Amino acid sequence: MAKILTVGLRPSAIDYSLFPGLDEATLTARVEQGLGAVRAAGFDALHCPIGVDPDEAEKTVRAAVAGHSVELAMIGAGVRMPAEHTELFERLINVLVELAPGIRFCFNTSPESTIDALRRWS
Repeated sequence: MAKILTVGLRPSAIDYSLFPGLDEATLTARVEQGLGAVRAAGFDALHCPIGVDPDEAEKTVRAAVAGHSVELAMIGAGVRMPAEHTELFERLINVLVELAPGIRFCFNTSPESTIDALRRWS
């Protein structure tokens, strides 16, 4: 099975005022549960939590991918959906294409939908 990279905002990097009813502890638990389910389903997953600064996020992703042959990347909704993260999302796509030519991308809508997103492209 292909090496998978999951990239999402660190729960501590999120502005929870944009997400009524969600807090850091709840999101942390959901992300951990989702990642556990991904691994339990047999995916060889590298998890890469990032902050919102594009330069720092790029460094984090480069370090995570170093020495690995990543064939599929799942970039979380928290990175993709808020308009203020457009540059961050663009940067991640471009750095991953540079680091892993031929990489495929998939996108979830929540931590719970990650497995479905991965299965669509693995």
